[in-house]
Amino acid sequence: MTVKKALLAVTGFAALSAWWVLRPPAPVDISMASVSTGNVEALVANTRSGTVRACNRSRLSLAMGGQVSKLHVDQGDKVAAGALLLELWNEDLKASLQQSQAQIRIASLTRDSACRKAEADTRELQRQRELFRKELSSAEQLDRIETSAEMSRLNCLQADAQVAQARASALVQRARLDQTQLRAPFAGVVAEVNGEVGEYATPSPPGVATPPAIDLIDDVCLYVRAPIDEVDAANIRTGMPARVTLDAFRDRAFTGTVSRIAPYVQDLERQARTVDVDVRFDQLPDDVQLLVGYSADIEVITDHRDNTVRIPTEALLEGNQVLTLSADGTTLQQQAVTIGLSNWTWTEILAGLAEGQKILTRLDNPAAVAGARVTLVPEPGQQP
Repeated sequence: MTVKKALLAVTGFAALSAWWVLRPPAPVDISMASVSTGNVEALVANTRSGTVRACNRSRLSLAMGGQVSKLHVDQGDKVAAGALLLELWNEDLKASLQQSQAQIRIASLTRDSACRKAEADTRELQRQRELFRKELSSAEQLDRIETSAEMSRLNCLQADAQVAQARASALVQRARLDQTQLRAPFAGVVAEVNGEVGEYATPSPPGVATPPAIDLIDDVCLYVRAPIDEVDAANIRTGMPARVTLDAFRDRAFTGTVSRIAPYVQDLERQARTVDVDVRFDQLPDDVQLLVGYSADIEVITDHRDNTVRIPTEALLEGNQVLTLSADGTTLQQQAVTIGLSNWTWTEILAGLAEGQKILTRLDNPAAVAGARVTLVPEPGQQP
């Protein structure tokens, strides 16, 4: 009896174990979403972080050495194009320029005197020729008047040349004076000033980089330069629309346009080969103050589709498959689809799905696979 009871117990346990192992798995709770229509874009993004740059930025230095006499700006000042920024001691050059300007005045007065005398001699020559025609003047006297008129004309021309010479000399003095004055080549903001009044400033020797006297930035015209993988860069053209995101404004995206594509590939050691692409901002909002040097990322829109059938990209399985419900609505099954444009968020569906059809969009449940029995539950926040 004891052996019989033991055999019955073993048999019962084996049957229970077999039932436990072979029992059908419990349905998997899943939520599904409907296939929708909308816009899909083909995007190309940078491989490393880009940088906000100014369209115009000049690290200005003086062309000659000398003692700093005047600093007309400070860091952060906004200046207009042509504004005087810094000046070396140049009293001697200013005096030389004034002397040259005085020489122009003297030469001009001498020219006026010589040319008026030439005009008077020309009138006298005409009168003598009329008298000679009437035989009231001799040939010798007419010849003397002609010679005098010609000399006066040449003196006028000589005086005119002396005026031109004096003006050229003044231009030389003005150029020398300009070498001691640093002016803004464009309107912008002063980013940095290197130098103080009384210090001696020296120009940079050839091939030796030295700090600029003044760093001037055009803070109105800004763009982003970012590296794009050489494979993706082949699809980009100037004029394409783009979006720019910045770490300083994480919750916002700014529109822009591709303004430049570098004509060569960057081949840096231990880095992927990239092409620099510049994106110019369109119209920045008034409440956004960008700083040169901000890190930025770009997305170039190479193509787009409007009002097309689309699904979340995360719902796409390997081999362009999605998970849908069987005809009885109790089992997951794979459905092949044909895709078009795609990005990190949306993928265009050309064939295989229709608008309104249910698909599984969240693939984070390992039990939700093709063939699994499922029970539909609403997404959080949705009505059952």
